[in-house]
Amino acid sequence: MTGFPLIIIFILAIVLMIVMISKFKIHPFISIMCISLVLGLLAGIPLVDTTLEDGTTKSGIATVIGQGFSGTFTSIGIVIILGALIGSILEKTGAALKLADMVIKLVGKKRPVLAMELMGWVVSIPVFCDSGFVILNPIRKALVKRTAASSVAMTVGLAAGLFASHVFIPPTPGPIAAANTLGIGDNLLLVMGLGVLCSIFPLIAAYIYAKHIGTKVKADDEGDMAEVTKTYEELVAEFGKLPNGFMALAPIIVPIILMALSSIASMAKWTGTVAILCKFLGTPIIALAVGTVFAAIQLAGAGKTKDFYDICNDTLKTVGPILFITAAGGVLGKVIASSDMVTYISEHATVLSVMGIFFPFLLSAILKSAQGSSTVALTTTAGIVAPLLPVLGFVTPVQISLVCMAIGAGAMTVSHANDSYFWVVTNFGAMSPDRGYKTWTTATLIMGIAAIVEIAILSLVLH
Repeated sequence: MTGFPLIIIFILAIVLMIVMISKFKIHPFISIMCISLVLGLLAGIPLVDTTLEDGTTKSGIATVIGQGFSGTFTSIGIVIILGALIGSILEKTGAALKLADMVIKLVGKKRPVLAMELMGWVVSIPVFCDSGFVILNPIRKALVKRTAASSVAMTVGLAAGLFASHVFIPPTPGPIAAANTLGIGDNLLLVMGLGVLCSIFPLIAAYIYAKHIGTKVKADDEGDMAEVTKTYEELVAEFGKLPNGFMALAPIIVPIILMALSSIASMAKWTGTVAILCKFLGTPIIALAVGTVFAAIQLAGAGKTKDFYDICNDTLKTVGPILFITAAGGVLGKVIASSDMVTYISEHATVLSVMGIFFPFLLSAILKSAQGSSTVALTTTAGIVAPLLPVLGFVTPVQISLVCMAIGAGAMTVSHANDSYFWVVTNFGAMSPDRGYKTWTTATLIMGIAAIVEIAILSLVLH
């Protein structure tokens, strides 16, 4: 099947995949793999490797699936594992709390909602947003008690800060996976920089909305302010002595510096041993490995070296599903690339070209809203969009990085009942589901719109 009928089949396949994941609760890995197989067969990919008349070989469906799966693991597997491991160690040693404390000191106690938002934004760069919320929620409750600020405003601010870096800034697995799928895995520093830049509008929008909705909606824990809450000092005492500021930042900052040096070496066309060393250490896998070493030193300094095995084991259990879903997204992208769809769209690309940067945003938003997982939305959309980048007119690293940001913006639009993070925010924020929709779900819609507006503006000036 080729031409427009294949486009229709592709759209139906995506709809079916969404229904399988969201309605029938079939695991995303199984859903994406099944849809990839069926779509590949309907697209005319042969059952087995076939030699054509011109002597070239056309890969069979099993080969295409294998290439898509293994290619993803080759490019992203270790990076995802190391990024998640760093985050787990930061949680275990209390370094995440140290980072939060540094943000509070920077912003000041008179702006608690802003402090919570920025705190969440920093902490969620290496830590999953749901874990980050659980870690920082006791501080949120203590600050609510100390400052008499709105509990709802503090909840939305914290959740928004965590969510923004979760979808935009590596080494969070979703943005890393999307960047690698889009072919810019070697430009992670650029992706990080744009992720920071593209966080500005959604963070501002979320802050304004949090302050507003905090005056309209009350949480259950605001009725009894005399309730005993865990103070910051008590929380710190559970960890013993927190690491110093440098050691808390090192697992995040050192990889960024190493990748920056690699980019500088390439742009400045350095030669010799220094250039080779900079490019080696700046490779994302090696840079994150160095960051992991700093995290391990931090763990040893906290006297918790004996927990390293369990931390590694738990991390692998956590990232396992992400890795397999990411690989399945790679399979879907490979199937699309192996069909005649890209050729047909290239010949009839006027509509897509007009949509431009909004195409990946809308596709990601549909997937996010339908099945709940931002990571699934990021990885799946990246797999679909990757073969279409030249068609959409995105060819330079900066342009493709903006596509990655657009996918991230869609991946936050919107969080509701099928998203585990929605329940973390509402339950720990002491809100019922209906209040969760009024506060957090609406906030994610506002953040997504603000983000794509900023990205669209940047796409006009950055090339």
